[in-house]
Amino acid sequence: MARDYYGILGVDSDAGPDEIKRAYRRLARELHPDVNPDAAAQERFREVSAAYEVLSDPEKRRIVDLGGDPLGNGAGARGGGGDPFSAFGFGDIMDAFFGGQGGGRGRGPRSRVQPGADALIRMHLTLEECATGVTRDLTVDTAVLCSVCTGSGCAPGSVPTMCDICNGRGEVQSVQRSFLGQVVTSRPCPNCRGFGEVIPEPCRQCGGDGRVRSRRSVGVRIPAGVADGMRVRLAGQGEVGPGGGPAGDLYVEVEEEPHELFTRDGADLHCTVELPMTAAALGTTLPLPTLDGMEELHVEPGTQAGTVRTLRGKGMPRLRSSGRVDGHGDLMVHVDVAVPTSLTKEQTELLRQLAALRGEEQPDLAAGNRNGHGIFSRLRDSFR
Repeated sequence: MARDYYGILGVDSDAGPDEIKRAYRRLARELHPDVNPDAAAQERFREVSAAYEVLSDPEKRRIVDLGGDPLGNGAGARGGGGDPFSAFGFGDIMDAFFGGQGGGRGRGPRSRVQPGADALIRMHLTLEECATGVTRDLTVDTAVLCSVCTGSGCAPGSVPTMCDICNGRGEVQSVQRSFLGQVVTSRPCPNCRGFGEVIPEPCRQCGGDGRVRSRRSVGVRIPAGVADGMRVRLAGQGEVGPGGGPAGDLYVEVEEEPHELFTRDGADLHCTVELPMTAAALGTTLPLPTLDGMEELHVEPGTQAGTVRTLRGKGMPRLRSSGRVDGHGDLMVHVDVAVPTSLTKEQTELLRQLAALRGEEQPDLAAGNRNGHGIFSRLRDSFR
């Protein structure tokens, strides 16, 4: 039966390399024979070291995830000896205790070719452009592949040579004495910066980096329904990596400009229409601009301030995570009634006549409730 290597380290099956390393370091500090001489602790240390050996190796971890056991029938890692140190390299034990790279086994030179970083550019769009989508050519300034050395960093006709300080290992070692005896530690070679090779004749155009900065034009299509803060990803259009490494992605972030008439709430739009007092009382029909053109807004007689009329499907496109549009939102029209602040004598007299006809010359707050329980009547009753 395959061993539960994740359980031995106390991590989940989806744990990342850093989490696995932290779990091993914590257990190694507790179980190392120089710290805990107990026989059971030594056996546990052997299991922990073997589990880390397996889960830190992508190929062996793949076998575990498929239900197999890359160490066979209980065989120890790296030779399977009974000594806990044989289950894991001495350099990794030092790594667990001190957090650095141990010198018991070489890490090897790091690649000069590295992935590039992502880039971000912002695009200002109007509400109408967000509703319909746009296609534009953007000017971006990013690192691109050097056209002279095509990423190698070497001048034409030259090649990298092995570093004579680290002999191509990419690291140099030093020996120190500690309570464990002689401790061999490693650090990146200062001459080649850990690459294991040096460029004797760097490319004059890129200075040996394999890339140069350049301004270029990139076409981007913004789908209908985007909103402020949304990003469109252009794969492989970001920064080219050092040594001509693969380019990162370019993200185009939308910045939606405020609209003079509409405010946006997701896929819904809101606007306010101010009506004269007479139009609200008598009813009217108004021309209303929408994203699709002009619409007629019918106002019923007696419409009150604060009334909201909903025009279905007259809002923004609903953009799904798949990039497809699924219907449209609504347009909410908020009605505001404007009370005149200055009247002519004739207008004042007409309003007085209307108030007399309606019995409203002297408003009674108690009449606000048909049962006679207005604010004044409730106050009066509270003191009885």
